Amino acid sequence: MFTIVDFNNFWSPSGGGVRRYHLQKMSFYEKQGETLSVFVMPSQTTYTEKRSDGLIIEHVEAFRFPGNWEYRFMWKPSQIRPILEKYKPDVIEVGSPYILPSAVRRIAKKVVPKAALFSFWHADFPVTYVGRPVAKKLGVKAGTFCRKAAFWYAKKEFYGFDCVQASSKEAMARLKKNGLPDPRWIPLGCDIDTFSPSKRDESLVQNLKDGCPERLTIFFPHRHCNEKGIDLVLGAYDLLTQKLGHEPAIVFAGTGPSLPLVQAAAEKYKHVSYIGFVNSIDEMARYYASVDIGLALSGWETFGLSILESMASGNALVGASAGAAFEHVTESGAGTILKERTPEALADAIVELYHSDLTDKKAKARKYAEKFSWNDCFKRQLNLYKEISAQKNSSTRQQ
Repeated sequence: MFTIVDFNNFWSPSGGGVRRYHLQKMSFYEKQGETLSVFVMPSQTTYTEKRSDGLIIEHVEAFRFPGNWEYRFMWKPSQIRPILEKYKPDVIEVGSPYILPSAVRRIAKKVVPKAALFSFWHADFPVTYVGRPVAKKLGVKAGTFCRKAAFWYAKKEFYGFDCVQASSKEAMARLKKNGLPDPRWIPLGCDIDTFSPSKRDESLVQNLKDGCPERLTIFFPHRHCNEKGIDLVLGAYDLLTQKLGHEPAIVFAGTGPSLPLVQAAAEKYKHVSYIGFVNSIDEMARYYASVDIGLALSGWETFGLSILESMASGNALVGASAGAAFEHVTESGAGTILKERTPEALADAIVELYHSDLTDKKAKARKYAEKFSWNDCFKRQLNLYKEISAQKNSSTRQQ
């Protein structure tokens, strides 16, 4: 049986896009038995969970980072080698770039030398976590130097890999430019049946409007950190109230390092609420479909699953001026682009969108999201796995 093993230290039980990618991938393989998918999940304890003939979850005890993040970190041979020895995979995918890729490569070379090594570029970390933050603090030259150093590190970590998958065309272009191995575009998907305007809950709509039919309503289910624009949203609230002539309703969901600021805002403002981490996909869909607009403020998304879910639910968007948010909003015509990363610019963009033809933009958002499906994503990915695996094995036999 063709076997795939996934390692990813970006997995978190309360995570966003990476968690959704793996949940959907597991669902895809759980329903068929022609290929075995093994997801190695960083966990509190070590045990095997067999879901079906096509899906096994190997829980591996791993170090948990302190704070609100809930991430665990695998890197030891004792966490990696037993999995590879047990399953002898044809394909290994590593979804996080820090230390784990080189650790997996070294062990795979000894245990399964014929396995094709893939990565998935879930986070454009040289730009997102290194280049831009350094440039903001120390200047453009320092940021450029550090970004190049981070790409050098990524190239070193993924040395010997056969393919790097990216879900953003912009990110894939950067991977090619910086010499990462064989970048391939794998657009992710969206459950357009679950995330749909039909999930609109009129009782929730009326509750959020609170007697004011023109009240703007927004759902923000993203990680609570500045990368996702939480500082912009909180900073723009009073400005929005002045410009709109009413207090908008903003529902925050999720967690992250800025959670205390969100909770403080919920206590301060009548129409700001925090509903915690929403584990139910149906509940997420209900909230998405029951608000007026969505916000996609991270300029560093490699695909932006939450962006597509919001669009599938019929939300017009304010999108960042770079990354997947920019791609989705401009290609769909379903929103407004944020001109600057300031609370003032965000307030202006939201007001502009609010006073536009929202009905038209909502229809365009839904139509655009319908072009993506998880089934197509994983079929395409499986074909890529088999193609590169066959190429590698053919090359090995010739040698």
